[in-house]
Amino acid sequence: MHQERTTTAALPLVTTSEVTSPATATGALPVISGEHVHTLPGESSFREGLRVAGFMCLGFVVMGMGLGVLVSSYGLAWWVAPVLSAVVFAGSVEFLLVGMIAAAAPLSLIASTTLIMNARHLVYGISYPLQNVRGGFAKALAVYMLCDEAYAVNTGPGSKNYRQGRILTVSLLLWASWWGGSTLGYFVGAAFLSNLAGVDFVMTGMFIILSIDAYRAVKDHITATLAAAASISAIVFFPQSMLLVALLTLVVMLILRHVLGSPQDAGRNETQEGQHA
Repeated sequence: MHQERTTTAALPLVTTSEVTSPATATGALPVISGEHVHTLPGESSFREGLRVAGFMCLGFVVMGMGLGVLVSSYGLAWWVAPVLSAVVFAGSVEFLLVGMIAAAAPLSLIASTTLIMNARHLVYGISYPLQNVRGGFAKALAVYMLCDEAYAVNTGPGSKNYRQGRILTVSLLLWASWWGGSTLGYFVGAAFLSNLAGVDFVMTGMFIILSIDAYRAVKDHITATLAAAASISAIVFFPQSMLLVALLTLVVMLILRHVLGSPQDAGRNETQEGQHA
């Protein structure tokens, strides 16, 4: 009885499939890799989404306030900030659209610019766990609210087990933070943040942190090297379309790596997936 109580108290934070794994011969629980520890015991989908996206919401509020300040500086109506952030929900594009709207740019130019800058989302769809979201409306909502940060925290090792509630909560929280920040920025931010240095680095710093966390979760040196090579090459040869070119180049490199990979590597990956199932 004492041994059973001790084992239960020492139970690690794992998913249901890992909890039912058999113990070792010594009575100790098997070691679970960090990539599978994504849901705390008894944690709801909403609380899980809030936990993984909470710090990013703060960054979204700050960046959204920057958009509100920009709308105010162009002398546009107050409602442009909340409507633009709610309907478009694409940070980099929105900053460009403010200037286009102020200059009365043609709709064709606005549409083509938006398509080019958001073309990276076509690559995101390859690995985003949309299959975990059930229902036509919920899927449409997940696609509509997909952004770089939502993709970063909802993909990676173990993402095939992410619950629908977590995926939608992350997207909704980020959307609400961006919308609230841009609205607040128009009324308040213009008076206090117009001359504040470093606000434009918030998003860049956020991506640096997400990249570090992703590398710590899975220390794949080859993928990291390929990503760095693709980024540097795109900056040097295609600076105007760096992001899109870098993503497409990385996808091609990863496909070639998979095709040219040795049979031993493929067998080892299948074995690891079978153990994690």
